[in-house]
Amino acid sequence: MTLLPGFADPAHPQRPQRLHMESLGRGPLRVTFLPGLGGTTRYWTSTPVAPVFRHAQTELVDLYGFGHSPRPWCRYTVERHVDALARTLQPGVPRVLVGHSLGAALALALAARHADRVQALCLLGLPDYGSRAGAVEWFASQRGGWVYTNMLATALACLVTRRVAGHWLPHLVRDVPPEVARDLVLHNMASSTTSLWEVLYRHDVRVEAAALPPGLPVTCVHGTRDLTAPPARVTELAARFPQWRHVMLDADHHPWLRAPGACHTEVNVLCEAVWPRSVRAGAIAP
Repeated sequence: MTLLPGFADPAHPQRPQRLHMESLGRGPLRVTFLPGLGGTTRYWTSTPVAPVFRHAQTELVDLYGFGHSPRPWCRYTVERHVDALARTLQPGVPRVLVGHSLGAALALALAARHADRVQALCLLGLPDYGSRAGAVEWFASQRGGWVYTNMLATALACLVTRRVAGHWLPHLVRDVPPEVARDLVLHNMASSTTSLWEVLYRHDVRVEAAALPPGLPVTCVHGTRDLTAPPARVTELAARFPQWRHVMLDADHHPWLRAPGACHTEVNVLCEAVWPRSVRAGAIAP
């Protein structure tokens, strides 16, 4: 079923261009951050705790269709997103990949399909619905949650946000820093609606989790008050894999914004795990 009329056929896609990326710090290790739906590179730099780590170069990426990355009018499938990420991120270097929400789902997909790009994963607020029916069931239990699983309603909300309320977003959206709220207009109706449907509602992240390379270190960080991504499902998912670490914080769907110090610590633990392994393997010099 076509989600919105006029989208390019994903069976004959125009290959994505490289994504917008900003770098902080220097080092042979890479720590790459992927934001959630509507997020940009400024999501990670809006807190007092900077996303920088020892021996590492931090890479802040705008997802395909968002921020300052290319935004063509097409269906934003998992394959298109992953292709764009694979074209952008250098292979063969030790990398800790950090993703939030939509970015967490895509981090999983990239690690499962391009093992040479990722040596560890930190998944913040991973949305695990299982299917569109699972997403509908989850959001139906919340007041006004039906909007998130109604294509016409989400498309209309996107249009109003970008064309009408954009200037006032920092005053209307008070649960994120002003610069993060301002960047919520940096997308189009195709990228926001179809990324939501194709990557989160119609795609089971557990398929990617089961396809990860054996022994890949994975840390899931979730908020106990998360009303967007079901906490219980991630708890159950993490329990399936002995190498996964599961951390629950007193936070909503934005653990990086609410508890940046705790999140930074978890990413740093993964960095320390990847760094010595890379040195022992002779890939990089200490």
